[in-house]
Amino acid sequence: MTSPDQTDYVLRGGDHGAERLRLLASVKWPTTKPLLDRAGMRPGLHCLDVGCGAGAVTFRMAEAVQPTGRVTGIDFDERCVGLARSEAQRLGLDVEFRTGSATNLEDRSAYDLVFGRFLLTHLPEPETALEGMVRAARPGGFVAVEDIQFTGHFSHPACPAFDRYVSLYQDVVRHKGGDPNIGPRLLGMFLDAGLADIELEVIQPSYREGPGKRIASVTMEHIREAVVGAGLASDEEISGVVAEINSFADDPQTILSLPRIFQVCGKKPC
Repeated sequence: MTSPDQTDYVLRGGDHGAERLRLLASVKWPTTKPLLDRAGMRPGLHCLDVGCGAGAVTFRMAEAVQPTGRVTGIDFDERCVGLARSEAQRLGLDVEFRTGSATNLEDRSAYDLVFGRFLLTHLPEPETALEGMVRAARPGGFVAVEDIQFTGHFSHPACPAFDRYVSLYQDVVRHKGGDPNIGPRLLGMFLDAGLADIELEVIQPSYREGPGKRIASVTMEHIREAVVGAGLASDEEISGVVAEINSFADDPQTILSLPRIFQVCGKKPC
């Protein structure tokens, strides 16, 4: 399925994209779960995961709302949705996965909790997607989003290859019409969308070892085609950047961060 979302997305999709999403999900779940808890995630709720990818977070939500709750995941990537359906069957989880566009949600007042992570940053019209998420929530239900401020990355000590990755990622997302630093805008977007009781948290996951320290090089690899296609860097340069970041990450005395992450949740008025 081709949609505006798919055309503008800078990261690889399909099987390779699913591998990156699973890595990111495993690294980020310890900080995503508190956001969902603040938004009231509990047994019995009906939830929607917008931009669900291969369903890693969707499955966690499904486990949390059992036995009487239900979770639906929606994503534009047909291959990721197919992988998610197969995994849900393997896990024995009652989850519905649909292929669809975040900017054209058809659900109306159907969910107690609507969630989206690292989605709005890629969309040329993120306000439209957020408005659809609000419409999909029931009166009194919650909308929760986490998204990035990519300039918030840091390394210690300074790593020129890491800085180049941060720069290239922002350039290619802007080239595709997205906003790589949408995080600080989220509060105003939630207010404009009419949500109430809004809560804001800003987090900065950082690592000296483990899989979190590999997110930068994996992401650089997964935007390779988009960066080269936009004429922002050569394939050879990207290979060098990936190798240098990996070498830097191997040093136990170095620190690499994820982007600064804004977590916002709000209630749909009754």
